[in-house]
Amino acid sequence: MGKTKDRGPSFFEILKAQASQLVTAVDLLTTLFNAPEEERYLLRDRLHEVEHEADNLNHSIIRKLNQSFITPFDREDLQALASLLDDCMDLLDEAGDLLVLYNLHDIPEPVFSLLQAQMQVLNQCAFLTAENMPNLKRPQDMREYWVEINRLENDGDKAYRRTLKHLFDTGIDPITVIKLKDVVEVLEKCTDKFEDLGNAIESIAVKES
Repeated sequence: MGKTKDRGPSFFEILKAQASQLVTAVDLLTTLFNAPEEERYLLRDRLHEVEHEADNLNHSIIRKLNQSFITPFDREDLQALASLLDDCMDLLDEAGDLLVLYNLHDIPEPVFSLLQAQMQVLNQCAFLTAENMPNLKRPQDMREYWVEINRLENDGDKAYRRTLKHLFDTGIDPITVIKLKDVVEVLEKCTDKFEDLGNAIESIAVKES
């Protein structure tokens, strides 16, 4: 099937929608961390729904790439942006799933506070991404965004290392340590993906300058 005339939302509108979904997902995951056990299943299911909606947006980008004669940036760059946004969403969804599957509640201090510090970094990353994605038409103007995302990723690294240290120092039973370590590592991977997203936007800005 040949390429057809471009229709529907623009690439920028779809990417903006993907970024907005990340804010919703981080909010749900934060609520899930603090929710009583009986409410967690509904929150996890809602997080799955948001992840599914984000998947549909990612597929929309791919379809649009296949149908478009002309794209605002290189096709590979647009696909990479959509894929990285989707990766962030998948990892947020995975973290929520693990919290429920592992039945992790009443997480002892200081591990809980350190997990909250990781979540705060992700919250800021998601908010900044959603706030700045409308500026993608002029990626050269987004320098403050990718610099701040890089700084936040460094904060996330520090929180990750501190959390691992306390996991092994607080006398938690080994099985719970393994479960919490899985969650901590997924949150760290998500922070890394946000940094990858910032780097990808910086690369586009260099190409377009």
